[in-house]
Amino acid sequence: MTTIEFEPISAPIPTFAGGLKEVRDQLGKVKGDQVVAFVLDGASEDEAKAIEQVISRIIRLTQNTLTTRSNETLSSLVETLLPKDMPSPALLKEARMMLRAKEAVLNGADWLTAAQVASIAGLSEKNPSAQLHKWKRDGAIFAIRRNALDYYPGYALDAANEYRPHRALRQVLARFGDAKDGWGLAYWFQSVNSFLGGQRPMDVLVKNPDAVLAAAADEAMGIAHA
Repeated sequence: MTTIEFEPISAPIPTFAGGLKEVRDQLGKVKGDQVVAFVLDGASEDEAKAIEQVISRIIRLTQNTLTTRSNETLSSLVETLLPKDMPSPALLKEARMMLRAKEAVLNGADWLTAAQVASIAGLSEKNPSAQLHKWKRDGAIFAIRRNALDYYPGYALDAANEYRPHRALRQVLARFGDAKDGWGLAYWFQSVNSFLGGQRPMDVLVKNPDAVLAAAADEAMGIAHA
């Protein structure tokens, strides 16, 4: 078994959490040559304190004369990193349902990056995201966010108009406003719709855009009265 040796720590290592000035003042009273700092952009005070506690607990673990990479040591480290409150069965069920729904969305349509859309639409390849972001900002198209990238639905592009967004799509998206995010819109477009006789909006958008617009208005009205 591979072993990992740790230098014994002679004294507890202090940790600090708080505002920049507060932590700077605390560090001014500490004697030491090296400092490791974490900047938590947008974190609340409670979140910062919670992270400080986790780091402090990890440090205490390493002070316990760790000489072998034993199962007990690994288990202790895992327990330290796990949240104190176990997720409820309902939360786990919801997470599994969301995962399956997102997998269905990804597998049920062609999702294109900005570079791919730019290539088939003949847009500038120097900054392929610029035009797509403008379309999205203007409400002409939507995207889902995955792994820090925007992906655009292939069914939203009109082959008869140089693969620009379908004109009717802007009106459909306007019906929803901010009621649905990108993933919510993707679910709706790819789900069978009773208002459309069991067809999916993505399949009806080109041949009957007025029906899709009416279905979107009906859906939006239901959301407003929910």
